[in-house]
Amino acid sequence: MAPGCTLVLMLMTVAPSRTGAVPVPSPLGALPGARGCHMAQFKSLSPQELQAFKRAKDAFEESLLQKDWNCSSRLFPRTRDLRQLQVWERPVALEAELALTLNVLEATANSSLDHILDQPLHTLHHIHSKLQACVPAQPTAGPRPRGRLHHWLHRLQDAPKKESRDCLEASVMFNLFRLLTRDLKCVASGDQCV
Repeated sequence: MAPGCTLVLMLMTVAPSRTGAVPVPSPLGALPGARGCHMAQFKSLSPQELQAFKRAKDAFEESLLQKDWNCSSRLFPRTRDLRQLQVWERPVALEAELALTLNVLEATANSSLDHILDQPLHTLHHIHSKLQACVPAQPTAGPRPRGRLHHWLHRLQDAPKKESRDCLEASVMFNLFRLLTRDLKCVASGDQCV
């Protein structure tokens, strides 16, 4: 991996002890699928990329004025902060958040916002493809995410079933800049995000 461009992530592995299995951190780079995990480039996006997202968000807000919608729940609560997770859990949470965002925005792109979402969708797909190299494959057996990570993943997974399409769109659009400027930066900073 290139110096200064690697993302140091930790993945919990299990090591035997006298009292049973104990979680022991091991570098994610040691895993076969983690070779291409290069997220440092996303510590900040270019002004042009951020401007494309701002245009999309502004157009979406304009379209909201024409709709009669009411959303009571917050899919992305303000108290949610990736820094509350262990370093190895952060890309897992961000990948799930980004996957939901892409699904919702791709469905939205088939509307009047089609031309405005082209560049943001391209950028999000690029980020998502790079991020997937940092996320360990889900084992079919073995330990599952626990605690906060499990709660966040479950909430994101259930959102399309529980929320209306309009509320999903609004949640994703209003969370977009936090995803790009805070969550993505945190994952790109690795263990330096405190």
